[in-house]
Amino acid sequence: MPFKIDLHTHSFFSGDGVSSPEENIAAARARGLDGFALTDHNTNNGVEYLLEKGLMREDGMPVDNFLIIPGVEVTTAEGHLLCIGASLPYLKGKPAHEVCELIHERGGLAIPPHPYDLFRAGIRFSTLENLPIDALEVFNAATTLRRYNRYAFEYAKGRGLPMTAASDAHHHAAIGTAFTILNTADFSLGGILAQILKSNKLNQEYLTPQDNVRKTWNNWMRLRRRKPPLPKPAAELTGKGA
Repeated sequence: MPFKIDLHTHSFFSGDGVSSPEENIAAARARGLDGFALTDHNTNNGVEYLLEKGLMREDGMPVDNFLIIPGVEVTTAEGHLLCIGASLPYLKGKPAHEVCELIHERGGLAIPPHPYDLFRAGIRFSTLENLPIDALEVFNAATTLRRYNRYAFEYAKGRGLPMTAASDAHHHAAIGTAFTILNTADFSLGGILAQILKSNKLNQEYLTPQDNVRKTWNNWMRLRRRKPPLPKPAAELTGKGA
């Protein structure tokens, strides 16, 4: 049976996400999705929240015929890397190879998102070549330039990697813009992870201009909020002139 799964989404537990996990679930159901992976930036807080609320299960089974896959988008030293199917400790800044190893130790899949995207910390070719990844996101609905998706597709094809498509939604309205169609009889976390490693159909649609503007604005606000304050000049601190 085919299941429509968005394998790259964010909630307000990401610094640049704006929607609650509940809003994401409602939007995903309205679009006809069967589930999504929650891949907030460098945190599992959203997954822990959903478990506490009973909206996802520890045993990897769906809740009310809807499956939420635990995940995280790690900002590695070489670029962004999705962990699909497992939770991780805080790993921001760690080498991508080290992060891949920990993902596999925990039973997850390592999937680089938006590779080649020069503006969004995509992992570059030189790193991909030696990285033990399980699949490649070849269609990202929010990619900066569409040719980056073509580059990713050609790379995955040449290396024989399984391919995924995802929305990279940071707002509930964008959930399910793109998704992966996984044909399996086992609608569980284990069944979906096993199917990702095979050949799958991809639904490929780009974000609307409105969603792209919203995402860019949210990214800008996140960076602005986290910018450390500049130290005051010594003259101000002492009350003396130059």
